[in-house]
Amino acid sequence: MTVAADAHIHPLAVIDPGATVGSGCRIGPFCTVGPEVVLGANVELVSHVSVMGATTVGEGCRVFPGTVLGAEPQNLKHRGGRTTLSIGRNCVLREGVTVHRGTDVSRGATTIGNNCYIMAYSHVAHDCAVGNNVTMANGATLGGHCEIGDNVTIGGLTAVHQFVRVGERAFLGGCSAVVGDVIPFGIAAGNRAKLRGFNIIGMRRAGMAKSEIHRMREAYRAIFDPARPMAQSLEAVAGEYLDSPNVRMIVEFLRSRGKRQFTVPPLVDSGDDEQDEGI
Repeated sequence: MTVAADAHIHPLAVIDPGATVGSGCRIGPFCTVGPEVVLGANVELVSHVSVMGATTVGEGCRVFPGTVLGAEPQNLKHRGGRTTLSIGRNCVLREGVTVHRGTDVSRGATTIGNNCYIMAYSHVAHDCAVGNNVTMANGATLGGHCEIGDNVTIGGLTAVHQFVRVGERAFLGGCSAVVGDVIPFGIAAGNRAKLRGFNIIGMRRAGMAKSEIHRMREAYRAIFDPARPMAQSLEAVAGEYLDSPNVRMIVEFLRSRGKRQFTVPPLVDSGDDEQDEGI
């Protein structure tokens, strides 16, 4: 066991001899840490936390009671091979969170970026790739193989179907069922979820200019114009908005979907979110 001299380990915690515990770590009572686990500097396991498998927890993370990290994937195709879970720096995982490592028939790794806040009883399934600064509210669930971009917010009790991609700075409303890819900056809500325009609040917080937001809304209407095929709309928008890197990001996101399902506006909706008053 490699344990930094200044780490504090409660006498009722169980640390496997093969584990690595970084400087300044605090491990509370009734925690268990497995033989392949690496805890970075200043990680705190509050109490009753289980960390198992080939799991790395980055510097400064705080993990609350009842959380289980690195358990075997819930995938019947997994054959028991060595797979991994990696969690970045300064993440907070609240009570009862579960994050599974990857499967040996897929990418073999589950990854969570830096500065993520994962609230109580949320679940991140096998082979997911979660970006930086992602917030998952209480009870949010990611199915296997999901890809979640940077600065995404997922509302409470929302379920994201396996293999779904969510673009950066998107917002998924609470109690939603998201079964198709969600474009960058988009808002999606409902069962089944539909696009409700752009995440205007998130765009403002990111310092995006009003003129750019207006340009993106114009492009949004053109892309999802029901009067013409999506492929034709994407080609037209790609040529017209060469000066907008954010529009290009959305176009490339949709072009790269292959045969994937994606989330679209409801047919009876204008496609404009109501957050944008005064823009």
